[in-house]
Amino acid sequence: MAAQGFNQELRQKQTQSQVLAPQLRHSLKILQVAAQDLHTTIQEELQTNPSIEELPMEGVSIDESKSNDSENDASDSDASSQNDEINFDETFEILNKRDHFSEAGGAQTFTSEDAERRDHFFDSLVTETSLQEHLLSQASLSDIGEKELKSIEYLVGSLDNSGFLNTPLSDLALVSGASLSEMQSAHQILKSFDPPGIGAFDLQDCLATQLELQGMRNSDAYEIVQNHFTLLTRRRIPDIARKMGIHPDEAQQAIEEIALLDPVPGRRFSEDTNRSVLPDVVVERDEDKWKVTLNSDYIPRLRISPSYKEMIAKGQLSKQEKEYIQEKMRSGKFLISSIEQRQQTIERIANEIVRFQADFLEEGVSKLRPCTMTQVADAVGVHETTVSRAIANKYIQTPHGVFDMKFFFTPGYKGGDGEAISNTSVKDMIQNLVSNEDPTKPLSDQGIVTQLKEKEIKIARRTVAKYREELGILPSNLRRQY
Repeated sequence: MAAQGFNQELRQKQTQSQVLAPQLRHSLKILQVAAQDLHTTIQEELQTNPSIEELPMEGVSIDESKSNDSENDASDSDASSQNDEINFDETFEILNKRDHFSEAGGAQTFTSEDAERRDHFFDSLVTETSLQEHLLSQASLSDIGEKELKSIEYLVGSLDNSGFLNTPLSDLALVSGASLSEMQSAHQILKSFDPPGIGAFDLQDCLATQLELQGMRNSDAYEIVQNHFTLLTRRRIPDIARKMGIHPDEAQQAIEEIALLDPVPGRRFSEDTNRSVLPDVVVERDEDKWKVTLNSDYIPRLRISPSYKEMIAKGQLSKQEKEYIQEKMRSGKFLISSIEQRQQTIERIANEIVRFQADFLEEGVSKLRPCTMTQVADAVGVHETTVSRAIANKYIQTPHGVFDMKFFFTPGYKGGDGEAISNTSVKDMIQNLVSNEDPTKPLSDQGIVTQLKEKEIKIARRTVAKYREELGILPSNLRRQY
């Protein structure tokens, strides 16, 4: 029997695939950003597209601008004018066909944990990589043993928002069950990860680590950080130069090198909690019903410049000039239409939230109902990914305060009376149980499960543990007071 050989040959194969067009990607960006950021996006477009004019805030509205533009649309071809408008409902059919959660076999029954995983999937469409995810991805690609990997995971979970490790390694080893040598080895590996200086114990250790990684262990800058850090913080340059036996100019140059280092390595992964938050939607009581109002203060009013339409109408432009202006006008109309669609989509979703969470508006967080993006998407008539992007970075002002719109999307459980209870309300119950427990006999996670079961709320122990950690509540053995 003759042996079969392997043949290599080139073949051409034609396939079809769906790709998000640049205009669709731009429209998704407009839908996703907050009103303040949208203002910046529009200003960038105004600088590159001369066919768009910004009207005074008290001037012509977007709707009026569109009606004015339609008067002279004869200059555009029928085929191109069909591309001037965008409909999110239609464009998201592309993503709808890729819905990995749909099954040909019919409807599915989802548990509360399935719903949380599903919501996490949609949240990940608009969520940036966290510091922990960034570090753990590097750990998974490193050639290290299983014990070291587990120790690194524990270290990563112990970092603060700045990327520093404030707990001694001996304490972490004791709590994690790893040996001190294993924890020390894992710590050295962690300090070699990006961003430089991560996992340091303090600022001095952070700066020294960065200099080491740059191969500057024998430099004046490294010696200043290691041996004269107190003088450095006081900028006592003459004293540093005298103690090191170098010229003050050399000490100044070394300090300038230190100034280029990053004193907070975890900063670029931290959520900006110091920024001002302005609501995109305001919900107020209007007689006997709730009224939804969009905040359009940061959205400029735009229209297509009549001057450019007149230039085309005169017929004095070359073919290339005419095509250029027509393309810019189509781009401008697309932008105006995208903004209008954005506002309409957010308003429809906000109205559905208000309808669904009427009890919350009346009485507060204790009456927050479980709600999923699927429910709102079905009610509004859009795809789930549209809802995910529309609520990203958006805030809604209610009588009970300003909330991230994602706050209103939460899975839940069935209570004893058959009413649905959101997991936010369950967390509030757990917080109350712990607050009222006997400090000498604190409730274990299983004890909390039992207490909730008495209220006919069935919840898994691991879910209680997760909620407890999210609330910042220590385990029972660390809460016990003797």
